[in-house]
Amino acid sequence: MARLFGTDGVRGLANSDLTPELALALSGAAAQVLAEHDLGHRPVAVVGRDPRASGEMLEAAVTAGLTSAGADVLRVGVLPTPAVAHLVAALSADLGVMISASHNPMPDNGIKLFATGGHKLPDSVEDEISARIGVVGRRPTGARIGRVRDVPEAAGRYLDHLLLATPHPLGGIRMVVDCAHGAASALAPEAYRRAGADVVALHAEPDGLNINDGCGSTHLDQLRKAVLDHGADLGVAHDGDADRCLAVDNAGDVVDGDQIMAVLALAMQEAGELAADTLVTTVMSNLGLHLAMREHGVVVHTTAVGDRYVLEALWAGGFSLGGEQSGHVVLPGCATTGDGLLTALRLMARMASTGRSLAALAGVMIKLPQVLVNVAVADKSAVAAAPAVAEALAVAETELGETGRVLLRPSGTEQLVRVMVEAPTPSAADSIAQRIAAVVAAVG
Repeated sequence: MARLFGTDGVRGLANSDLTPELALALSGAAAQVLAEHDLGHRPVAVVGRDPRASGEMLEAAVTAGLTSAGADVLRVGVLPTPAVAHLVAALSADLGVMISASHNPMPDNGIKLFATGGHKLPDSVEDEISARIGVVGRRPTGARIGRVRDVPEAAGRYLDHLLLATPHPLGGIRMVVDCAHGAASALAPEAYRRAGADVVALHAEPDGLNINDGCGSTHLDQLRKAVLDHGADLGVAHDGDADRCLAVDNAGDVVDGDQIMAVLALAMQEAGELAADTLVTTVMSNLGLHLAMREHGVVVHTTAVGDRYVLEALWAGGFSLGGEQSGHVVLPGCATTGDGLLTALRLMARMASTGRSLAALAGVMIKLPQVLVNVAVADKSAVAAAPAVAEALAVAETELGETGRVLLRPSGTEQLVRVMVEAPTPSAADSIAQRIAAVVAAVG
């Protein structure tokens, strides 16, 4: 049986895969498991959502599930995922529930759970919750039924937290922010203005149906044009729940998560804030990031793909910066999860404090051309371990030496083998990737 929880919660087509019944059962099971872990304590849960139309339905189901299991609900409304994580700690709650499918299209939705302190739940607790779904326990009655309270000050508390975590005012910076018609449509422009920036807001009018629709961090063309049209110093793009941030410099060139991490790592190293002079990132980060960090004495610790693995490494090692090429950046001293608004504020603060352009700052890292080929196979694990595939990889690695890199891995969700090659030129990367992919396809 497939595991209910993926790397980022439970996600699927709303009202088909992710039904109100599942949302009710999942949240009720979560409350029961939490109560059993602390029998003398009545659980309190923070519940937030992005502006998808289905979020209204699922919020009602989640609230019913929690209260029916005896948990009190603090309903914070439409807020970014990192805001919900922050508020779990700030409001001394035991659980956080974020209803969002992040960068996925509108018909999808998802449920993310946060433990005490705003941390992601361990796999063992997720499995315990999954096993409890459908098990009818004794339900509370009378005064033991959970209560619901709206928290109108929630957004303001999160904004105050962001501003306190911004090390330098943003006066003199003109920026465009693409809000993806998502959870940060009101908050992101307000946060950047309050920090001192001159802000042009793009795609900041959610109607429940237009989230991520041709905009946001997965569709940067309109942001690039807006930066040029408005003569802005930079553009920032968020996804539907604003836990990621990508940027565009004043020439319209994309600055991805690897480059953002390079800028922040050096800023934190200079300030004495980069714990153990270490940056945590996944195996998908560009070799150019590794080379740039090595030149500046920063160790790069790599993990499997997925922000949960980055988070695990950060907490285990006591490190202070990590993230993914996709723009999920985590600053454990300020947040327990990726926070796109915090990332953008810290990036702009570096620009303001140094007086340097984003292009100049990001230029510390030279990206190597990277090609990714997905190959459909019958058995991804068997194919990835095949001797013929290992031989093809060895030949490519010998050919590239220290000028490039090859990564082959089975997909975590599909019967695919992913072949990633970095090389000095695009043609070399593509040629080597296609050669390895042909071997994978022949084996598979």
